[in-house]
Amino acid sequence: MPGRNLNAMNDSTEYTPPEVWTWEKESGGKFASINRPIAGATHDKELPVGEHPLQLYSLATPNGVKATVMLEELLEKGCDAEYDAWLIDINEGDQFGSGFVEVNPNSKIPALLDRSTTTPTRVFESGSILVYLAGKFGEFLPQEHDARTETMNWLFWQMGSAPYLGGGFGHFYAYAPEKMEYPIDRFAMEIKRQLDVLDRNLAEREYLAGDQYTIADIATWPWYGALARGLLYEAATFLQVQEYKNVVRWAEQIAERPGARRGRMVNRSWGEPSSQLRERHAASDFETRTQDKLEPAEND
Repeated sequence: MPGRNLNAMNDSTEYTPPEVWTWEKESGGKFASINRPIAGATHDKELPVGEHPLQLYSLATPNGVKATVMLEELLEKGCDAEYDAWLIDINEGDQFGSGFVEVNPNSKIPALLDRSTTTPTRVFESGSILVYLAGKFGEFLPQEHDARTETMNWLFWQMGSAPYLGGGFGHFYAYAPEKMEYPIDRFAMEIKRQLDVLDRNLAEREYLAGDQYTIADIATWPWYGALARGLLYEAATFLQVQEYKNVVRWAEQIAERPGARRGRMVNRSWGEPSSQLRERHAASDFETRTQDKLEPAEND
């Protein structure tokens, strides 16, 4: 095994799983305090409701960015897709409030409530939100059989692949309480394989499903586009993302889209204050309610 530190591997403490797993302590890592093996609400908390038919409850993680980019892209197209976006602080356990659990029993962001229907329609899982909005407004999901099928192919590729990037590589590389060689190597290998899949596809196409920008791109860009642009897990050098030139080209191309730029800002609560629009209720909020505009007033 060239390049391996065998002594380090041999010195590692071997774990023998018990006959029956029990939840006796937090597992450690950045999100340990909100992880638990059961579903359901932990406290009563109603969700706020704004004036628009579409109510989004989210945070600007890659999955959350999918929904806000989609909504901003629809608005850029001239669709009547105005929405209220409310911040769900997952570090504080907002996703376990009773109101949020009613919209998404899985307690994950993003979650959407469409109040324009006879009975309000809840939509959860980021891929489902993209398909729902594409169908509602007739945009970013081709109707022609081959193009639609190819778009769905890549959408489901992303939905199946991203857990290896987030819950696998991202967890062990960036968030686990200690660095462990085996899981980091295992998931780094898989992520580089996935980047190669994307790179080979984008060598022959402008966008994932062909010459049209679709929900497949909107779903994939916040994850693999951020990775290719060096914005995810500070892992660009480790994974040598610059080798995937077609992915980098595609990622930078989408980053120039006004809808994508705005979508990345919504429900963002970290980074440069000028990039944070923690709540979004009107198009003018991007000019008047980013955190750099609010903080001076808050500190008076």
